[in-house]
Amino acid sequence: MGLMSPLGILSRFHACNLFKKVGLPLLSLILLAHVSTNLLFFLIIDPSEVTANYLLGMGRADCTGPVAEVPLMGYANPEQVGSGLLMRLYSRAFIVADLDDSRRVVFVSADIGMVSQRLRLEVLKKLKSKYGELYRQDNVILSGTHTHSGPGGYFQYTLFWITSKGLIRPSLNAIVNGIVKSIDIAHQNMKRGRLFINRGTVENSQINRSPFSYLENPASERSRYSSNTDKEMVMLKMVDENGQELGLISWFAVHPVSMNNTNHLVNSDNVGYASYLFEQEKNKGMLPGEGSFVAAFASSNLGDVSPNTKGPFCVNTGESCNNPHSTCPMGGAKMCMAMGPGNDMFDSTRIIGQNIYLKARDLYEQAYQEVTGPLSSAHQWVNMSDVSVKLNATHTVKTCKPALGHSFAAGTIDGVGAFNFTQGSVEGNPFWDEIRDQLLGEPSNETKACHKPKPILFSTGEMTRPHPWHPDIVDVQIAAIGSLAIIAVPGEFTTMSGRRLREAVKREFDSHGTPRMDVIIAGLCNVYTHYITTYEEYQVQRYEAASTIYGPHTLSAYIQLYRGLARAIATNTVQDLPRGPEPPFLNIGNMTLLPPLTADRMPANKTFGDVLQEVRQQYRATEVVEVTFVGANPRNSAENVTEHNFLTVERHTNTSDSWHVVWNDASWDTRFYWTKGSFGRSNVTIEWHIPCDTEPGVYRIRYFGHYKKKLSNNRAVFIPFEGTSSVFEITTL
Repeated sequence: MGLMSPLGILSRFHACNLFKKVGLPLLSLILLAHVSTNLLFFLIIDPSEVTANYLLGMGRADCTGPVAEVPLMGYANPEQVGSGLLMRLYSRAFIVADLDDSRRVVFVSADIGMVSQRLRLEVLKKLKSKYGELYRQDNVILSGTHTHSGPGGYFQYTLFWITSKGLIRPSLNAIVNGIVKSIDIAHQNMKRGRLFINRGTVENSQINRSPFSYLENPASERSRYSSNTDKEMVMLKMVDENGQELGLISWFAVHPVSMNNTNHLVNSDNVGYASYLFEQEKNKGMLPGEGSFVAAFASSNLGDVSPNTKGPFCVNTGESCNNPHSTCPMGGAKMCMAMGPGNDMFDSTRIIGQNIYLKARDLYEQAYQEVTGPLSSAHQWVNMSDVSVKLNATHTVKTCKPALGHSFAAGTIDGVGAFNFTQGSVEGNPFWDEIRDQLLGEPSNETKACHKPKPILFSTGEMTRPHPWHPDIVDVQIAAIGSLAIIAVPGEFTTMSGRRLREAVKREFDSHGTPRMDVIIAGLCNVYTHYITTYEEYQVQRYEAASTIYGPHTLSAYIQLYRGLARAIATNTVQDLPRGPEPPFLNIGNMTLLPPLTADRMPANKTFGDVLQEVRQQYRATEVVEVTFVGANPRNSAENVTEHNFLTVERHTNTSDSWHVVWNDASWDTRFYWTKGSFGRSNVTIEWHIPCDTEPGVYRIRYFGHYKKKLSNNRAVFIPFEGTSSVFEITTL
């Protein structure tokens, strides 16, 4: 083993600190003393004789898509359309392969609301055309971070078209291409390496937004946990065989809704900011979005978990509305909103993102537990509207055709709905039921009975025009990397639902000879099926329960299915699993209500890129530089350029008399606003919020766009242009 002489006996404290200073890849801790002595013997292992366990690859690629006019996906607010950019969206891919390359597992975390079935089908189709059977539905997990500030329009089911203006091909293409490119980059950069896992508690970053639902769970079950949210972060660290840092995946349960439903800037919210901070730290000297180190902050069982830690208050009176129906005495449910810890939504995003980043950094630096063992993956398609679930020796129940309850329309304290629907509705509203019956048809008695006590607002499983409104065929999937099992779930599991699922899968592994598995939940994977509550939470029909579309036994069905996958992995019988019914690839065409791109026009005596409102001559750090240009529709760039940067902040270098880019539009400190005017005119305003540690000097801001010009033969061309602000000076504070 290449053992060198013992260094002696140190206290546990000193040993761990030495580990931290020297670095894990250079040391291996061997416990030789009895635990009760609180002493450790350890030996140094020659790093040249430490072998890698896996082949590792990781990649990051832009998947932002159009940042203007496309509805944002998450709050289901048709008025919330993109009109600019705060931070770019990225797909982050991680490939783990056996050393002999006999098996592979791919995990992708993308800065999008959720993975849609259409998105997954198109990604797998492209991967197959490139790599044959190397990357398949069983060994590729696609997970969305669940930001509510990314472009929508990438779904094939009708319900999601209503607030997304149909299928928006540029949005879908950007995500598909970004995911595939990130996998391509990871595939091309495979190298021998090692994995380490760590876990710890994240404080002051989340609350349960449906505590009254949580309280419906048995007291004996709740007493086993110290909180009504999962505060644990699980972090997977990746290094090459020489100890070179490669990347990390962090799983933590929190909704990326620090940016509220008044936001119109595309961004990756709090978890995206955490990725940004970690990657900026590790990719020193690189612009945001550049560099080889990849840090993904992926979703978990976040269904009832909010980052708005101040809790719900009536926006008109300031009093608490933390009650079972989330209503206010004056104004009802639409006045009840939860607030984050900051002064505004930008500040709250920064605070929560930084909390998550700091915990991940701490866990990363102290990740000593190595992940070893073989790779395996199991996948099935299942018709979730018709699953028989064996509850016990005498009782069998079934799932239901998809349906949404009245409280679905109420929204949550993170983003309220419309028309004053309220959470916790266990009875229908005759007025809205009549409108539904006339426009969409009355739910069948069978569906009503199956979903009780949910009063059905939309019987989506019985609605097929112009295409089905909800999926019936759903992916269930587990990937095992040695002692780590990743449960890829197709929706938003609540806190207790996630706990029950993890425990059931762990017990299944334990009972079939695979003990001590680290079981984590990766959320919003492969196809979106809204929420999954416990049976008890379902009874009170708050938003999450009303959005549990396959009925009260949805969680029990998933537990049964994932236990089957775990059993197949543990007993090496994955090949015997039935594939299940394949999902449809719907022929949608160009069904969209997105306004067509018209020719861009400019004011008299102006041209595209001209400055309308100039910068000041001098600024200090922490101030905001602002400049407004004659602009054009940003969709022109998204539809004609795969990757396009809308802005740069540049610093003048005296020694070479040249300009050096210090920030771009992927930076947290820049904001790109597009304002649509009349008759094809529009303006672009760029803000740079100067960081406190900015180096004094001479700077400028540049804007890059494309304008659409119609030609005489009824054709159109997209012409690139740019604009530059006057120079300005940044002085010391």
